[in-house]
Amino acid sequence: MKKKARKKEEASIPFVRGFRRPTPLKCARALGYEKETPPKEYDVGENFFRPIPDPKSIDDWLAQYNEEGQTYDDFLDENPWLSSRKRRGLKQKFNSAGKTIRETFPEGKIYLLPLGDFSVEPSPRFDLLIDYAEKFFQIPVRSLPAVELKQSGANAYRWVDDDEQPPLAKKRRQSARLQDVQCRIDKNSGHVQLNVDGVLKKLKGILPKDALCLIALTMFDLYDDEPDLFVAGMAGGLSRVAVFSFHRYDPTLAFSSEFWYDLWQEKRMPMKERKRLILQRSCKLLVHEAAHLLGVDHCIFYDCCMNGSGHLDEDFQQSMHLCPVDLRKLAHLCGFDVVQRYEELLLFFDRNRLADEATWVRRRLAFLNDTP
Repeated sequence: MKKKARKKEEASIPFVRGFRRPTPLKCARALGYEKETPPKEYDVGENFFRPIPDPKSIDDWLAQYNEEGQTYDDFLDENPWLSSRKRRGLKQKFNSAGKTIRETFPEGKIYLLPLGDFSVEPSPRFDLLIDYAEKFFQIPVRSLPAVELKQSGANAYRWVDDDEQPPLAKKRRQSARLQDVQCRIDKNSGHVQLNVDGVLKKLKGILPKDALCLIALTMFDLYDDEPDLFVAGMAGGLSRVAVFSFHRYDPTLAFSSEFWYDLWQEKRMPMKERKRLILQRSCKLLVHEAAHLLGVDHCIFYDCCMNGSGHLDEDFQQSMHLCPVDLRKLAHLCGFDVVQRYEELLLFFDRNRLADEATWVRRRLAFLNDTP
């Protein structure tokens, strides 16, 4: 009886005041094909794209925030990467006649930076994160040399520069070196959290000239303000830098809802399965946040990897795939062929034992290619 009552209570959690689940007509308008049949690559089909789910917790994103949603037309109007004027601060080659980000910024790349050690299990393999992001966006993704962090005080970590880092103006490099990354360390457990503001300031100082954006990825836990339990990360969108942590993506760990430093190993799991889940969760976070830096807002139209999430459980339950609305946005921005992109993603999912994702893509390709 208790279980049934709990399920009933969860099912009755309302959307935040003012929010209504989009109707099929509103979703069609968001896709930009209200009065015509969309091309097959953006056809919803059957059982591919579920409606955005009801909140299951008062902490779910749409139980807290009333988002209007970004339509395809909104994306075209708002996206600075599609402007014929060069974006402020960009020093790379610019083609004002370009129709896609690759044509407009032919040297442009997404850069990823390993912040700390990714060689310790169960960290996700960094080369796989690069591979997935490149297949997802179909634009070049490169890694900067890993940055080592060493404790330099009771509440600070020193950013150890690598000689292979991109050259900077002398004043900028000196300024970056003088800024230690603030942290908080629990004396009893030894648990460390880095402050995101300090990391973002450091990233601004090493942003490569040909970068569309630079994202630092870390296994360190992160926080923003003192009351925070943690933050998954933070982006400085106008400065094109971001930092995100995979620390709490380990499926064997449990975390306190009161104390930031209180975490423990809740269960055991074979290392292969543990690493597979961490990789899946990490890949989804990476492309979600990179898409934000490329101008894609949260999705309210379908169950989609661009949905907002208010907590880790909600994040883990969300789809790894783009809905038709956001797929069309990125296809326009990056200029990719939808079928080819799915084929490359399928190879990634198969090679890395992401069976559910591979099954979905295989079904989608069969639908697009009209094969049984």
